[in-house]
Order: sequence, then C-alpha cells, then structure tokens
Amino acid sequence: MKLKEIQKTLLERKAAIEQDLVRISNEKLSDDQVQDVGDQAFTLTMEALRSSLQNSESEEYNRILKALEAIDDGTYGICIDCSDDISEKRLKHYPNASRCIACQEIAETIG
Repeated sequence: MKLKEIQKTLLERKAAIEQDLVRISNEKLSDDQVQDVGDQAFTLTMEALRSSLQNSESEEYNRILKALEAIDDGTYGICIDCSDDISEKRLKHYPNASRCIACQEIAETIG
C-alpha cells in the first residue's frame, strides 16, 4: 500500500470520526422526564455507552493525527519504541499503528 493511499485512508477516517463526534455530542439523552427507576437506569446506561464511544473515537482520532504528522515528517512506519520498520501488512490493516507488533504486544502486557 502506497503512502498516498494510506494518507487518504487516514484522512477519510479522520473526517468520519469528526462527524461521529459531532453526532455523539448532540445526542445527549434528556432525563427531564424520567418517570421510574427503570427509565433512569436506561438513561444512565445509554449515557455511559455514549461517553465510552466518544472516548474511543477521540483516542482513535488522536492516533490518526499522530500518523498523519508522522507521514508529514517522514517517520511514518517506524516503531516509536524500537525504531524498526512496522510491517507493511500491519500498516495496511492498522494504518495508524505507531508500534511494530512485538512492541505493541509488550506495551499491552505492561498496560
């Protein structure tokens, strides 16, 4: 996959996330007319899910911004931990990857 194709994919995903974040922030559920405990529980659950989705989208958005910055400064595809090349296969499936698979596994293990 060529760098221009990856950049295009990242920019498309960035635009989609921007739209999602606007939609999510506009979908606040109203608790003004909650009538019973079941309705309250449902409203709280939906708000928690909305918040979780918003956090997840924001994290992905930030990873995309970092990947686009790396493309601009010529460091795209280089692992931030070991400085080895990130495999083309990994970048094809996860274009905002900042670590090679080995370093990503270590990072996930450490937490």
